[in-house]
Amino acid sequence: MPIQILRDLRGLHVEVVHRPDHEGLSLIEHLRRIGCFVSSAWPVPDAIAASIDVVVISIDHDSRAPLLRLLGSGERITPTLIAVIGYENPSILQLVLESEVHAVIERPVRPFGLLTQLALARSLWLQQQESRRRTLRLERKLRGMQRIQRAKSILIAKADLTEEAAYQSIRRQAMSKRTSMEDIADAIINANEHLNIQRDDP
Repeated sequence: MPIQILRDLRGLHVEVVHRPDHEGLSLIEHLRRIGCFVSSAWPVPDAIAASIDVVVISIDHDSRAPLLRLLGSGERITPTLIAVIGYENPSILQLVLESEVHAVIERPVRPFGLLTQLALARSLWLQQQESRRRTLRLERKLRGMQRIQRAKSILIAKADLTEEAAYQSIRRQAMSKRTSMEDIADAIINANEHLNIQRDDP
């Protein structure tokens, strides 16, 4: 995995959000030497293109307001986020924490250490993405179990089945129709709600 991350750094699309001064241009040059495809923006843009893998962004007092607007606009930034800071004080550290960056580069920017920070940031980002995917899978599984449980309760009440018989009924229907138990559960729930609505109609 670590070796693969290093290989994947070459070809990453990186957006450098930094003043076009000597340091900003030097940062772009270093990243291109690593093998990244680099674009630049200044001042802080309103949004980040979906094609961008990594955002390297200068964080200081002047960029605080637009940075917070960027982070709070619509969906959260999904790329790997690396902050460039020139000094440490409580307000800058607070902004770094609020930005939820994956790594920090100190000024003056030097070639040494940039590759390490980029690799660490990307590794952390990949771990976070995998954790999110795992959480989403578990949430979907839980919602599916809840729907099946509700459908079982309907069958128990309406068809006078035991819990095991209700489960097996849903399972058999899913197998015969070559669909998921969750889909069968939804059909049972929807049919029950439709019948209840009809009964409520005058």
